[in-house]
Parts: sequence; structure tokens; C-alpha cells
Amino acid sequence: MIALLTFVADDAHGDGQGGHISVYPFLFQMVTILLAAKVGGEVFETLGQPAVLGELVFGMVLGNLYLIGVTGLQGIHHDPMLMLIAEIGVILLLFEVGLESHLDELLEVGKTAMIVAWLGIVVPIILGYGVSSYFLPEASWYVHLFAGATLAATSVGITARVLKDLNKMDTKETRIILGAAVVDDVLGLIILAVASGVIQSIGEDGSTSISLWPVVLIIGKSILFLIVAVFAGRYVGGKILQFGATSKAGGMAVVLSVCHCFSWAGLSAFFGLAPIVGAFAAGLVLEKSHYEGYPSIKAGKYEEVVSPISSIFVPVFFVLMGLNIDLRLFLDLEVITFAIGLSLAAIIGKQVCSLGVREKGLKRLAVGVGMIPRGEVGLIFAGIGASLMVDGEPVFGPGTFFSMVIMVMVTTLATPPLLKYLFTKDDT
Repeated sequence: MIALLTFVADDAHGDGQGGHISVYPFLFQMVTILLAAKVGGEVFETLGQPAVLGELVFGMVLGNLYLIGVTGLQGIHHDPMLMLIAEIGVILLLFEVGLESHLDELLEVGKTAMIVAWLGIVVPIILGYGVSSYFLPEASWYVHLFAGATLAATSVGITARVLKDLNKMDTKETRIILGAAVVDDVLGLIILAVASGVIQSIGEDGSTSISLWPVVLIIGKSILFLIVAVFAGRYVGGKILQFGATSKAGGMAVVLSVCHCFSWAGLSAFFGLAPIVGAFAAGLVLEKSHYEGYPSIKAGKYEEVVSPISSIFVPVFFVLMGLNIDLRLFLDLEVITFAIGLSLAAIIGKQVCSLGVREKGLKRLAVGVGMIPRGEVGLIFAGIGASLMVDGEPVFGPGTFFSMVIMVMVTTLATPPLLKYLFTKDDT
């Protein structure tokens, strides 16, 4: 394997002869990344942890092999082809998140879930801003803002899996968590759109100050886009999928679903928003009824319609995130203390959610714990923060990005055992 890694980097994508592009280095890189992702995912799943953490950790291992003299994978996380595949992976991932969220749940979410969601957004942003300001006093305000936005993200997929394993999916606490998570997803993407738009406007005009009007414009544009995407996407996308069920060609459901996803992601980018905003909206509007005409899907879950494709593209993103991590930062006391501060702010910020549970007899603390994990959503926010540039410098430098990744890992690892304890301590 070490010989293969060294061989991969020995040849550039161009061979210097008439501009011909060699594809085999890229193919070997993809093989290495996908195998690392699957091995890492298998190891962590065996340990009872989310596969995404295995993909991230094994990416970190690959990215730091140079410390023991293996230099074959240095710099591949900046490879344009791999970065493009990773971005497609993120778009497909958010499309899947939208498919699993269900628009009806968002429209029917109760008052309690709405309060929990708002608390779970506002408080972590404030705490994240404060922690970032304390540990990075020399950084600009927009760095602190994006740090707070990253802490606001919630990855409820991990919580849902634990609750399903515990046979607690029909409890009131679970319904509150899942309902609040859907609202969290929508609010979090709006906040991401606003924060990214503000930072991009700073990068364009060179001024670190921002007026109220651009912020209002970005918020209005984000909300308007989501509204149009929900109503137009539900009608147009649904009709096209239903029409495609009459086709004799194979794979029509997958192709039309991906086209629907990419169309709205592209429109989102065209209007100055993150493509993942459109991808999430595209998934949110599709329902089981749109896939009922496809015999191959009737027996399975329509939410997994794009999983054969996403299982190739999505792991590339998480492995590349790991490849960006320099393990020597574990020896930097300032970075580690910042990571601890962020992790505490992330956990405490979501615990405030429990204050929104007013009904008696419910496990309020369990609701707060259920909102803790940042998982893949937090990594997406952190990755965007590392890619946004102001005056040639990333919003999240290497140390800040590292601290964010540690925060995501801590919150993701802490949630399953805490949930199991809270939901089972009164059952024994």
C-alpha cells in the first residue's frame, strides 16, 4: 500500500506532451480514498460509532503519513478533480438529508419543537461567537460569526439511529427532537447562506465593516429562494418523477432525482447562495408518493434512491476533510484549549434546548442531548469556513479548522452513550 501511495504522487495529471491528461493518478487516488473511507467506516461502525467519523479519522491518517516518510498523498486534498467530487458529494448528502426530513414534518412541527429549534440555533451562535472571541482576540468579527454558525448546526441522523436502536422512535421526546431538527436544518442553512454571503461581500470590497442592508438582502433572498424551491420544486419535481415512472429505461428514478437535486443546487449557486441550500430544498419537497410508480423502489426506502451514487461521492468529502488536518496540532496547547472551549460551548448551547420543553413528565435533558451531535453537517460548515477567503486568507485557518473538527468529533461521540443512559435509566 505504501508503494502505491508513493506511486500515485509521482505522476502529475499532465504528462507534458501536448497537454495530454493522464487519468491514472486520479484513479489510484480515488481507490485509496474510497478504500480508506470504507475501512474507516467499518471499524467505527463495529465500535458502535458513526461511519462518518471513521472516514474522517482515516483521512487524517492518510494526510499525515508524511510524518513517517510516506509522501505519496501530500497535497492531493487540493487536487481540483477530487475537490469537485467532494463538492458533488456534499450536494448529494444534503439532498439525502432533505429526503429524510420530510416537508410535512416541518409544516406540522409543534410549538415545543419550534422553541427547541430556535434555542438550539440562537444560544450556540452566541456561545460560539464568545468562545471564538476569547481564544482568537486578534481575529476579525466574521471569523467569530462563522464559528458560532458552525456550532448551530445539528446532525440528527446520529440521534435518530440511536433512538431507533433503543425502540424509542414513538416517544414524545423523539418527535420533539426530530421536529426541531428539521427546523434546525432550515434555519441553519439560512444562517449559513447569510454568513457566507456577508463574508463574500467583505472579500469583494475589501472592507471588514458591513451595513444592515446587505444582510437583510441576503436573508430575504435565502427565505424567498427556499419558499420558491419548496412550492415549485414539489410540483415540478414531483410531476417529472411521476412521469418518469412510465419509462422503459432503467435507472430513471435515480437519474431524475439527481437532475432535480443538481438543478436546484445550481439555481441556488446562481442566485448567490450555497449550492447545498438548493440541494436540501430539492430533497425536502420529494415524498413517497412521487416514487410509487417505480416497482424497484416500492420494496425499499425512497429516501435511499441516490445512495448508490452518494456512497461513492460523499466519503471523498469526509476523507479530504481529514487530509486537511495536521496531527501536529495536537501538540499545540492553544489549539487544544480552543477545541475544548468550542466543545463545551457546543454541548451547553444545545442543552439550553431543554428549556423549551414545557410539558411535564418528559425527559427534558434527553431532548437537549439529542440535539448535541454536529456530525456531517458540522463538518460541512467547517469545510466551507476553511474555503471562504478574505484578503487571500481563509476564514478558518488550520488551527481553527482543526478545533472545529475536534468539536464535531467530541459532540458526535458523546451523544450515543448519553442518550442510551437517559432513555434507559428509568426502564431498569
